[in-house]
Amino acid sequence: MTTDTFVCEDRDGILAGPVRRPVNFSRDAKGSIHDDATAQKLGFRGGTVAGNIHFEQYTPLLLERFGSDWRRRGGLSLHFVNATTDGEPVQVFAGPVEELGADLRRANVWMETPEGVRVNEGTAWVGGDDPNSTLRLKVAAQRPAVDLRILRSSKVGDLVSDVPSRLDSERWLARIDHLTEIMPEYRDASVFGERVAAPATAIDALRAVEGPLYASVKDFVGMFGAIELQYVDGPIFLDHDYLADATVIAVGESPKTEVTWYEATLRDAADKRVVARMLMMSRVLKASSPLWT
Repeated sequence: MTTDTFVCEDRDGILAGPVRRPVNFSRDAKGSIHDDATAQKLGFRGGTVAGNIHFEQYTPLLLERFGSDWRRRGGLSLHFVNATTDGEPVQVFAGPVEELGADLRRANVWMETPEGVRVNEGTAWVGGDDPNSTLRLKVAAQRPAVDLRILRSSKVGDLVSDVPSRLDSERWLARIDHLTEIMPEYRDASVFGERVAAPATAIDALRAVEGPLYASVKDFVGMFGAIELQYVDGPIFLDHDYLADATVIAVGESPKTEVTWYEATLRDAADKRVVARMLMMSRVLKASSPLWT
């Protein structure tokens, strides 16, 4: 929960945000990685804070780094390195801005604990598409899977289209007081003409594709491995009708997980303009499935 005003500290060209304690909003989701008992059974210290929640903490830092245009055509690309549990302190950082030509500007970003343990890392940018974002490069380097069991029905090229998506304000505003950073536009519709969805909520608008995209995947515990959210013509609003499309772009594996990547697009349902894109890498834990155990 936010307890003070967001103040950026400049440390020789590196911007540092304040230390925050993100809430595990899904701790009561029994059988998920956010549930203490399930997470501990799978080797984690406790129920994990979802990776998309960590996006909240970056918003004011990136507005400070890139200006207000980041809300309209900026992006944040994060690879999740170490999970945190409910209320653990973390801090976000942004390195110097690189000028990449035309309007594109990029900076390295990361989150860490007070002890220096890296929680997530990646890049943020403003000014259009970044073909060399952290996750674009990781997708290109993904090795094909050899033995998929849980995700055996998922194939590169699988797609879904025109999935209705709408973020209900009654549901999302109920938890707003517990966000690490509360921006005025989350409550006040006059700032942008409609209430703006905080990044974690905006990501859920694009995740509307997951039900139909993975309809045949059953009996597993998963967790986010990496997420990239890009505003093409943002921001994303609450109580607004959108359509989402998605395509599976890679599948892979590690000794403990099966991995799937998809790219999603969010379009305004009325005028069909593209509002946002997302890259999502999901990890499916082998130890959670009878197909592996």
